[in-house]
Amino acid sequence: MKLTHIVALIVIALAIGIIVSSLGNSSTYVTFKEAKEMSENDNSKAIHVVGELKKDEAGNILGLSYDPLTNPNQFEFRMVDSLANESLVIYNNPKPADLEKSEKIVIVGKYKKDHFAATQILLKCPSKYENKETLDGQKAVSMK
Repeated sequence: MKLTHIVALIVIALAIGIIVSSLGNSSTYVTFKEAKEMSENDNSKAIHVVGELKKDEAGNILGLSYDPLTNPNQFEFRMVDSLANESLVIYNNPKPADLEKSEKIVIVGKYKKDHFAATQILLKCPSKYENKETLDGQKAVSMK
């Protein structure tokens, strides 16, 4: 065998090893109900849950609890997932800026006994482009 063939086989083996190891660390998007079931089965993987802040009929956000003077590293809020399952989320870091303005929230972590313990919060901010109708009924895109 030539030296180039041996080097090529080593590179291919390393690439396969990297792909397999990254698949083992990946996580999936689940609902709160599925996250609860996964925690009961002692799943050690990080879990992603997509949802929105809990709001009342008027659009006011409910359940935010953050007091930076008492404990700046404890932020609690209520979140509703894509199937309308609700849960308390506890994040042991400061409250992310513009959380109230975000359209969707992705939390990463694990479900504990009565709450979801988030280790990361990812925000989907509202689009800077907004569809508006012009006077003649046609849609126009404008920047905010």
